[in-house]
Amino acid sequence: MRVAVIGGGIAGLSTAWALTRAGVETTLFERGPIPNPLGASGDHHRIIRRAYGSQGGYQRRITEAYEAWAEMWDDIGKNHLVASGFLLISLHPGDMGEQMRQGLADQGDPHEVIPADEAVRRYPYLDAGNVREVTFSPEGGALMCRHIATDLALWLSANGCTVRENTEIAAIDHDSGEVRTAAGEISGFDRIVIAAGAWATSLVPDLQSVLTPWRTAVAYLEPPADLADAWAASPVILETGGTSDGYVLPPVRGVGLKFGTGMHKYKSAPDENRDVLPEEGTAIIGHIRPAFARMDEYRITNVVSCAYIFTRDEHFLTRRAGRSTIVSACSGHGYKFGAAVGRRVAASLIDGDDAALTRWIEARD
Repeated sequence: MRVAVIGGGIAGLSTAWALTRAGVETTLFERGPIPNPLGASGDHHRIIRRAYGSQGGYQRRITEAYEAWAEMWDDIGKNHLVASGFLLISLHPGDMGEQMRQGLADQGDPHEVIPADEAVRRYPYLDAGNVREVTFSPEGGALMCRHIATDLALWLSANGCTVRENTEIAAIDHDSGEVRTAAGEISGFDRIVIAAGAWATSLVPDLQSVLTPWRTAVAYLEPPADLADAWAASPVILETGGTSDGYVLPPVRGVGLKFGTGMHKYKSAPDENRDVLPEEGTAIIGHIRPAFARMDEYRITNVVSCAYIFTRDEHFLTRRAGRSTIVSACSGHGYKFGAAVGRRVAASLIDGDDAALTRWIEARD
């Protein structure tokens, strides 16, 4: 079997990894370099955690995700998970911080509820006047995206996968298995995996009714000097409480302190609106500000735009079209499942069980 994988983000790289280690002849196409800074997987680091609130199906799949990452670390010879644990901040009763804490409790996942005064003592960057409670879980941390992509691409090339960077795909014939590049080159494959992230609908227009590309951004900040050590030793922060839909990744392995929020996004094609506007960093901080003390003393060092694609309910999606399997797992929380998604997609190509892939990917059980 000859397989083309379209997309060099974490889902495509992991699918190529799982196929290659199974002995399948695989070609990976990526429209830019690997890692591609414009892709959903292109930023420096992303959160892995167990808490999911109402999306319990994904919370139950995290154990498999950890197992898949461990298998990948063994292959590439490096561990790119910074296992810091994670925090959930609650500002108001019933907010997302509390809902996610309840999800941990419901499934018996390890966590510690920390009263506000103790939380501020442990984490002095918190605002004592606004924080209601904080939950700490030891099972989480930061996945170092660019290191993972770099080492996976090297492993693929060394183990028989053909890696085609800077090769944009112009058209796919799902019935014949033909793939045509923007340069006019045509190649035939037995199966095709389309894991193109925010560019998926440009390759499969029929999915425009169920997948919507969004543009968001994250801000990198320099904290006050006397808080630098606290941030350097901090867990990742999955939820910043209230209505912020915010998250924070501490400065680890030479990468800066990153703030982001799901509130800062709008619908946009992935190749449009990528320039950052002067006010975006301040806007991002504005959503997250209530959880943190002395935010006026932080300095914005960089703001980076990001491209994602979402289903309406933010569950992952897979579809079969002729010889093609389309996988969309970049709805903001997709990165942490990347290695497991790749193993599952590869297994479906080998054993032909599309239904099993759909059940796992959509995680509704």
